[in-house]
Amino acid sequence: MSSAGSHPGLAAFRHSTSICETDRVGPRTRIRAFTHVLSGAQIGADCDISEHVFVENDVVIGDRVTVQCGVSVWDGLRIEDDVFVGPNVAFTNDPFPRSGRHQPEPPLTTTVRKGASLGANCTILPGLTVGAKAMVGAGSVLTRDVPSHAIVAGNPARIVGYAGTEGNDRLRATRVEPPSEHAERPQRLEVRGVSLYRLVRADDLRGSLVAAEVGSHIPFDPRRAFCVMQVPSKDVRGAHAHRRCEQFLICLAGSVAVVVDDGRRRAEVMLDDPSLGLHLPAMTWGVQYRYSANALLLILASRPYESADYIHDYDEFLALVEGRGSRGD
Repeated sequence: MSSAGSHPGLAAFRHSTSICETDRVGPRTRIRAFTHVLSGAQIGADCDISEHVFVENDVVIGDRVTVQCGVSVWDGLRIEDDVFVGPNVAFTNDPFPRSGRHQPEPPLTTTVRKGASLGANCTILPGLTVGAKAMVGAGSVLTRDVPSHAIVAGNPARIVGYAGTEGNDRLRATRVEPPSEHAERPQRLEVRGVSLYRLVRADDLRGSLVAAEVGSHIPFDPRRAFCVMQVPSKDVRGAHAHRRCEQFLICLAGSVAVVVDDGRRRAEVMLDDPSLGLHLPAMTWGVQYRYSANALLLILASRPYESADYIHDYDEFLALVEGRGSRGD
């Protein structure tokens, strides 16, 4: 390694075999052997850009990012702080590549949010967003956006888990055991305001019946009901919060996993029994995934459909929870 000297625009360390054409490199960043960074790129502080990495012009890399060997970071890539990019990760920026074809349009923007990890040899199609602190398994092929905190694997990548940051207990997703069949009171989760109810069920030779009463089981007067069914894969649904609307979820057939999150604590509930009902108060981030092929999910809502009531961005949700933004009416 050779020191970059005191020039404020150069990396703290730059190997003699590397080519770094940009002066927008933060302090203490290391650019290792046989790496080429073009003049338009921007790299933050305390990064580690490993050997045989190519960084194109229209690229922004945040602070404390690790890019391991054999990665090409193409135009349109936005990599936020604390991201780990494993060896031979394949980024793309053109959905219809052709040799020698002139492309006047700008490349699609791919964003990797803060704290995400990309496993070795994974492929990321253009124009996608990998959510904050998500984890992408080695060899996965991303064809859709990855929600914050999701764990994905496979080709095409599917969500296989939903957990919090390593070492931060308040953001770990705890698995919730359902209440007993004879429970008279709802089971309150650690996630603020979320409760799991055991509904009334009767079984005999004629079949089974499940009943729920407003007030005793459903803690609000429903204004809307809808069903989710025939989900063609185990991909995520939901991934949003409501400003004012409450919801009550019952899986009438099959099974579905539901992650609930209040911005401070997270829990995962498996709805696989029609006598289980899950109450989500307003300002609860909800994610549904792992749908079985025959899943039929009934959702009761306390308000009619209002597009402005939805919060689809997890960072906005956290800002509202922590009092940094407006909660609306």
